[in-house]
Amino acid sequence: MRRTLFAAALLALAPIGLAAAACPDEAAVDRLSRSLLANQPAQPLTGMTGLADGQCAQDRLVRLMAQHWGQPVGYKVGLTNPTAQQRFGVSHPVTGVIYESTVRARSGAEVPARFGSVPTVEADLIVRIRDEGINQARTHLEVLRHLDLVIPFIEMPDLVLASGMDGPNLLAINVGARLGVVGEAIPVQATEDFAARLASMTVTLHADERELARAPGTALLGHPLNVLPWLAQDLASRGERLRAGQLISLGGFSPALPTEAGRTYTVRYEGLLAQPVSVSVRTR
Repeated sequence: MRRTLFAAALLALAPIGLAAAACPDEAAVDRLSRSLLANQPAQPLTGMTGLADGQCAQDRLVRLMAQHWGQPVGYKVGLTNPTAQQRFGVSHPVTGVIYESTVRARSGAEVPARFGSVPTVEADLIVRIRDEGINQARTHLEVLRHLDLVIPFIEMPDLVLASGMDGPNLLAINVGARLGVVGEAIPVQATEDFAARLASMTVTLHADERELARAPGTALLGHPLNVLPWLAQDLASRGERLRAGQLISLGGFSPALPTEAGRTYTVRYEGLLAQPVSVSVRTR
């Protein structure tokens, strides 16, 4: 029964195939990349009629930004809850690419509050792929068998656009991937109990001692592990696959909130281990 229910849920979340893209021209994507490098808000890309156009723009942008932010090391999944999807006018999650710079900083690091064009902070969680069997994994236990680490993570996305954010433009800006801060890695336990704790944990985001957001593990597609089969299918629809060693940012347990200077942002995970675990970053 568990397998049947999980398979039904996965089918409902399956990515919608992308039509042939009418890609924004290279000059427009180059202007977007220069705005990112200058930490200046950009205007939305125009003329896109669907998500395929945004994906094509993203592919071009990632090639440009990798020259500055380091090579891709994995993926991020955005819009992992219905409220966020409704806001952007799509009915399913979206995928971006994370760079070496996204996972370079360690807990306790200090970064500029104005690190990007439209700098934000959100509670997240990373997993690391053990092997390529993850591409066929469907149940929670199968997914866990193909992961080796769970990593506390504060994502610091750059939403870059001054206005006009919609689904295609969110894809075009690579779902905002830019910086992040990682905590101490937790070895995965391939057990039903560990899967249950991922779902029942509580994730909170604090600025100093003030709580900004709180969410259960189920905030991400009903269970954090549901993100991996969805991502594997999304990549397969584009002829790609998950690889051993890749890092996957599972999605936001909080909204992306503007960063403020002089704050210490902390994400806490209660109920995942016997004692709460956390990751923090200071802004200047």
